[in-house]
Amino acid sequence: MKLLLAWVLNALALLAVAYLVPEIHVANFLTALIAAVFIGLANILIKPILTVLTLPITIITLGLFILVINGLLFYAVGNLLQGFEVKTFTAGIIGAIVYSIISWLLSALLIEKD
Repeated sequence: MKLLLAWVLNALALLAVAYLVPEIHVANFLTALIAAVFIGLANILIKPILTVLTLPITIITLGLFILVINGLLFYAVGNLLQGFEVKTFTAGIIGAIVYSIISWLLSALLIEKD
């Protein structure tokens, strides 16, 4: 049940990002649900590989390069899915940051911890 609630909250966070960042567009709630799944899968499957491959750059930048990796994944998902559009790489970085903050806030407020 918590997984479904987290999925819906992430989709709502994605809709909020589309409202707040002008270069990001989400067609509808169903598209936001699908995009939330793809963003989650990219973060689980691709992000660890990119983090290991870019570890020297990440260490030199004191971890700030992780923001670039998050933005790249957000931008890539926006280019793969129909109905979810991220126009620029900069919008991808800003969108990933805003998405993380909103998703974290919604999860902290609405999902009970055991």
